[in-house]
Amino acid sequence: MVKLRLKRFGKKREVSYRIVAVNSTTRRDGRPLEELGTYNPRTNEPPQLNIPAIVKRLTDGAQPTETVRRILEKAHVFEQVRA
Repeated sequence: MVKLRLKRFGKKREVSYRIVAVNSTTRRDGRPLEELGTYNPRTNEPPQLNIPAIVKRLTDGAQPTETVRRILEKAHVFEQVRA
């Protein structure tokens, strides 16, 4: 099963995340199938998302984790999947 989840990168106490599509059995920082965006919780800037690629993955059956689901809901991505 393909999951959309966060991949951690950056230095200690200066963490950032990449939103990636991976197989559900892959480790957290393993090789992703595709990188779909970035998320930095330390700043107030919105996440940078590749929305067409995310919509394609979601329509193909990828399941987002809870954190990624909240990020995508704030960016109104699910409205584009339903349309």
